[in-house]
Amino acid sequence: MTKEKTSFVYVTYILSTPAKVFEAITKPDVARRYWGHENVSDWNPGSKWEHVRANDERTVELVGNVIDVSPPTRLVISWANASQAADPASHSRVTFDIDEYEGMVRLTVSHDELEAGSGMANGISKGWPIVLSSLKSFLETGRALDVFAKPKAA
Repeated sequence: MTKEKTSFVYVTYILSTPAKVFEAITKPDVARRYWGHENVSDWNPGSKWEHVRANDERTVELVGNVIDVSPPTRLVISWANASQAADPASHSRVTFDIDEYEGMVRLTVSHDELEAGSGMANGISKGWPIVLSSLKSFLETGRALDVFAKPKAA
């Protein structure tokens, strides 16, 4: 039986350039500043990528492959928990479309091929908004958000 799939799309506008947005996603030393993780790869189609926590433990939390890349306007990667890397059925896909838009950038992140109701689908629906808000703040002001912040109890 085929499992039901779902997707998540997030669009934000950033006062920046496509090159700076692409670099912020793909350069480990930049991503760590607003994401708390480094995205590590040579960014060639077919290459592996790893999402490494930027702390002393350097834990590899997510893995995948580069599916398509057209700097600085598009990046498509597969995405899975490191513990499920060997199971192709557990992989989802993330597409970063980076478009110039009237002196700014329109960044569209589409995360699809997610198993509906899964921990990954739940996690990314909460994670992408804060990570992309932090990216926007970082590129516009030089200050990132605390992506590990927890909501205050009511």
